[in-house]
Amino acid sequence: MNLKILLPSRVFAEKAGVSRIVSETHAGSFGLLPHRRDCVAALEPGILIYETEADGEVFVAVDGGVLVKTGPDVRVSVRRAMGGADLGQLRQAVEKEFLAMDEHEQNVRSVLAKLETGFLRRFATFQHD
Repeated sequence: MNLKILLPSRVFAEKAGVSRIVSETHAGSFGLLPHRRDCVAALEPGILIYETEADGEVFVAVDGGVLVKTGPDVRVSVRRAMGGADLGQLRQAVEKEFLAMDEHEQNVRSVLAKLETGFLRRFATFQHD
């Protein structure tokens, strides 16, 4: 298989000759072998594993995203990705950075929703005056 990991601003990794891919979805681990049918999967923050003959097993921490397999090509589009050799350190990075960032984003969205609500209330009272 040919694997391409895409970030919003650049290509994170591009590998040919990938023999297997394992990623995490909301339903659990999701594995791909070369002759699997075409598919799409929504990815959760976690560890994506791919294996090539030259590199062996490679671990990549990925944020939420989408995996699309069409023929021999697999595209993974994620917001953030981090490579590393130590699986323990990558798992900690996912928990610390990616999940903490998601919590921060939720807080920002909550504040924005409150600001929008306040704006709409004031706008409604302004129209009545």
